[in-house]
Amino acid sequence: MNSPVGSDDLRSVAETLRKRITDGRAQLREKFDAKPDPARLLCENAELVDGVLRDLWSAASLPPNSALVAVGGYGRGHLYPHSDVDILILLGDEPERAARQRIEQLVGVFWDIGLEVGHSVRTIEECLEESERDVTVQTNLLEARWLAGDEELVASLLAQHRAALHLPSFFIAKRAEQEQRYNRFNDTPYSLEPNCKESPGGLRDLQTLVWISLASGLGSSWEALAEQGLVTQEECAELNKSERFLQNLRIRLHRLTRRREDRILFDHQEALARSLSISATSTRRASEVMMQRYYLVAKKVTQLNALLLQNLASRILPSGLDTPTPIDARFCKRQNLLDVLDDKLFIKEPSAILDAFLLLEQHDELKGMTARTLRALWQSRGRVDAAFRRNPENRRRFVALFQQPQGITHVFRWLNQYGILGRYIPAFGQIVGQMQHDLFHVYTVDQHILQVMRNVRRMTMDEHAHEYPLCTRLISAFDRNWLLYIAALFHDIAKGRGGDHSKLGMSDARHFCEDHGISPEDTDLVEWLVGEHLTMSQIAQKSDLSDPDVIRGFAALVKDERRLTALYLLTHADIRGTSPKVWNGWKAKLLEDLFLTTQRLLRGDTPVQAKGLAERQDEARARLRFYGLVEGVERPLWEELDTVYFMRHDIDEIVWHTRMLYYRPAGGEAVVKARPSQVEQGLQVMVYAPDSQDMFMRLCGFFSRQGLSILDAKIHTTRHNYALDSFVLMDPSGDENYRDIVPLIEHDLAQRLRNQGPIDKPGSGRLSRQVRHFPITPEVAIRPDERGQHYILSVAAADRPGLLFDIASVLAECRVNLHTAKIATLGERAEDTFLISGPELGATSAVVRLEGALLARLQQ
Repeated sequence: MNSPVGSDDLRSVAETLRKRITDGRAQLREKFDAKPDPARLLCENAELVDGVLRDLWSAASLPPNSALVAVGGYGRGHLYPHSDVDILILLGDEPERAARQRIEQLVGVFWDIGLEVGHSVRTIEECLEESERDVTVQTNLLEARWLAGDEELVASLLAQHRAALHLPSFFIAKRAEQEQRYNRFNDTPYSLEPNCKESPGGLRDLQTLVWISLASGLGSSWEALAEQGLVTQEECAELNKSERFLQNLRIRLHRLTRRREDRILFDHQEALARSLSISATSTRRASEVMMQRYYLVAKKVTQLNALLLQNLASRILPSGLDTPTPIDARFCKRQNLLDVLDDKLFIKEPSAILDAFLLLEQHDELKGMTARTLRALWQSRGRVDAAFRRNPENRRRFVALFQQPQGITHVFRWLNQYGILGRYIPAFGQIVGQMQHDLFHVYTVDQHILQVMRNVRRMTMDEHAHEYPLCTRLISAFDRNWLLYIAALFHDIAKGRGGDHSKLGMSDARHFCEDHGISPEDTDLVEWLVGEHLTMSQIAQKSDLSDPDVIRGFAALVKDERRLTALYLLTHADIRGTSPKVWNGWKAKLLEDLFLTTQRLLRGDTPVQAKGLAERQDEARARLRFYGLVEGVERPLWEELDTVYFMRHDIDEIVWHTRMLYYRPAGGEAVVKARPSQVEQGLQVMVYAPDSQDMFMRLCGFFSRQGLSILDAKIHTTRHNYALDSFVLMDPSGDENYRDIVPLIEHDLAQRLRNQGPIDKPGSGRLSRQVRHFPITPEVAIRPDERGQHYILSVAAADRPGLLFDIASVLAECRVNLHTAKIATLGERAEDTFLISGPELGATSAVVRLEGALLARLQQ
């Protein structure tokens, strides 16, 4: 397979070498399928390419003082199925014109034979200059490997490169490079579509350690590091095992996609699981089982990476360790890191494990643990067992972790990272690395929980008070606010067990609180919060908050102001912890409105007083005077508006509508006004026009054509049969300058409504990848409200372009009147609620027909 080719004509050998590459890789695939051995495949693939490149070099007749060098991952002697082949053409001096042409021909043939080559052509001086400027070039040369040509020239480059390398600077640069890489991936390995090479816990974490080890002269294998005492034999075995898993995964990902693809996208997860012979369980897809394995490996890699980086730093940066400062009889501080005085401390005194984390919270100058402490912690994690959990002092210590004034976010992340949290609370251990395919969570269950705890913590911090001032004010006055951390820890802990996770989690939370000596009153609160943690968001986003019965029912559920406050704070933190795309200012306003209205009702107001009808009107009048409108000018318009209008719209909207319409209370031509949203980025649009059955459909079609999504719609019909509709719109791409499109919306929409031309139909759009691979079965439910005068229509479906238009068109076709629309988009999932009426809806058959028509349209 590696016999030399003597012809001077490069093109004449291209076809032969292409076949050699194709046949050789086919043989490697067959061998791998018969007996998967990732390391062997990577080495043999590199050897196959080595032989082909050497034969090409021989045929190229390049100057004798030149050489072909493998660099980067290929220089390491590892080559993935579709990775770039990184090479350096090293020259003794600047090439003459003929030699330059031969080099260009050679590079062209590399591509002709099917190799994706990343190449550079440099002299030794140029290599050293680039290496000094760019740590990436410096790193690539660390693993440089002679392939062909002048071997002494390559040896000279490597010797000069080694002599020029300043080890402390290289270490600091690689550590900073890793920090920047972590930042690009939000400092977590637990995103639902991780990059198995670049994400935290991926192959790059392992490669970084090898590069630093090579630069230090400590060897290029985990066994070599073990011989140097930098890792234990157990850690060496874990590093080898983790590396094999990640290599295997990346090899199969390349083969599956037939390209250099390192992202574990939803598109590939099921096929990857099959390739790895991973089967589904009764409650989880095969892809979910596979991804949980991946997350556990990534977690282990980040642990070992942190440990090894500290050990390497102690070798490379000896001045970095200062004189130890005693903390107590068991711990000291070294370079702002917590250090144990006895390596066997956690074995002898398992309770010291929790004491170590308490010290991290109590000493804000401590930024983590030394490598020695981390290793001791890792080796003793098995001591956190049933007896440990039953120990009253350990229970006291664990509760104290929630009660400290600082450090809670970091400490609970570390507790999870080092496997302590899942051992102390076994139910938490079951959801570590568990995926959530609900189309709006972007983190695994354990990471979402920790994110929610972090959001609660931010509410208590003065430096974040500007973010959500009401939350900060409420939590600062909330007695024993640490109970919210416990509720956050348990709110999703029962996911993946089957059944209602809220109800199952209530039992876990109660057992925890009772076991840990939390008072019956506080236990009831935590248990109730876990059971109802979804309720407030559902009511705020799906119910008509202008309906007194809705507010009255919610107030009856929460019973008192303490529960209301606790649920509001937990709900706020929970929604913000799902995904950056799910939370927005509009949802914050809905939650705040529900909280404030219910708070007033619990303080003794009637439902109408709680909504503040009279106060709203009085304040609206006062603001109208501020704009120069004389007293009483609003009366003709307001006489056409009923109580529901004033309860449904906030004061700012009432003032805006009145200023735009007070001089035309009797109607006339259609009026459209738009302005940037007063709540958050987005656009508010008001439409005032003669009402019609297809009005909502027309508006949905128009907005969709403009590329705008409807976040909220308030559909109101005046006493003289005019539509006074309000919308909150947003550009899903986030690129729109809303102020610039105000004139377009106002002119074009008004003109279309006046002319009553053809209805705009939204263009077809593509479903997201997540929806394609984890589809949602549409759900439609219609039920009467408590008075029996209206009906509540609930729709759940995968979000897509034109969804709202399709719903509106069915309602128009069935001659159903629409009164309000609550649009809730949770990531890729739409959960919309409509208040509707119609003369035929009293008949069951009509309701069944409407549900069937909606389902048929949604499934198209």
